[in-house]
Amino acid sequence: MSFSVQGRSAIVTGAGSGINLSFAKLLLENGCNVLIADLALRPEAKLVVDQYSAPSSRSKAVFQQTDVTDWKQLERMFEVAEKEFGELDIVCPGAGIYEPHWTNFWRPPGTPDSRDAQHGGRYALLDINLTHPIRTTQLAIAHFLRRGTPQRRKHIVHISSIAGQNPALGAPIYVATKHGINGLVRSMAQLDSKVGIRVTAVAPGVIKTPLWTDHPEKMKIVDDKADEWVTPEEVAQVMLALIQQDSVSGIIGDQEGKGPQFPVSGGTVLEVSKTVRAVSPFNDPGPSGRAGNTVSDMNVLEDEVFGLLSQKGWGTSKL
Repeated sequence: MSFSVQGRSAIVTGAGSGINLSFAKLLLENGCNVLIADLALRPEAKLVVDQYSAPSSRSKAVFQQTDVTDWKQLERMFEVAEKEFGELDIVCPGAGIYEPHWTNFWRPPGTPDSRDAQHGGRYALLDINLTHPIRTTQLAIAHFLRRGTPQRRKHIVHISSIAGQNPALGAPIYVATKHGINGLVRSMAQLDSKVGIRVTAVAPGVIKTPLWTDHPEKMKIVDDKADEWVTPEEVAQVMLALIQQDSVSGIIGDQEGKGPQFPVSGGTVLEVSKTVRAVSPFNDPGPSGRAGNTVSDMNVLEDEVFGLLSQKGWGTSKL
């Protein structure tokens, strides 16, 4: 073990639900203070914050309401974390969305479903999924260099996706953001050996979180009888291993430690399905075919795309 999270402190964005909540909870259970940054807390997240706000708790949870598209609020997030915890050791810019109708390539700005302003010059999906992780990474590095102790390795853990390897006609902006995250993480690789800041990422398959389960338009492409979900808890375990270990097992759950071991260093991207593997930047075989990586009815979304394109005036505000 190269690093223990016990007695350390972290920021996790998007931890009001899903993978990031599971990761924040796991950090807290292992004695790490966590600032949870999100627009709001789901009931299960509020329970975690309440539990770890008690004076008797050995680790502390703080909720900071944060819109990750607002850079001032990202800066404030670090200011609050420093005030509460002092030195930070772990930052996870995890907040993300999966191409909802309100910020979607096939429902362009100015059309009825979109909330992206027609002449606003930006997509919310890019701001949340890519610009926010980039800016948060900059802020984290600045904090680590300014406030960090050289003997304490620092960690930035990103949330990528198998979409960072695959094309997907139904979600092209999402796919572009996850390719971007992989490129960002790999570009930061040398920080590990040079300044002790390890930047890594997990690339999950199909995860049973509100990102999917709260959206009927996405759930219709999943066949529960044929498709196998990966749990947010399984992904969180791999994220913790990226921080605490110098290698990660290729098998998670009850059989963890019995599979192949993948070395961990700056720039590592680990695909997490029902197994774990390192994603190579060159000549990678891709994620297809492994349990937890597939959805049976992706053609449903593709049919929707061509249905939208068949409408007269697609992409105009007059549609």
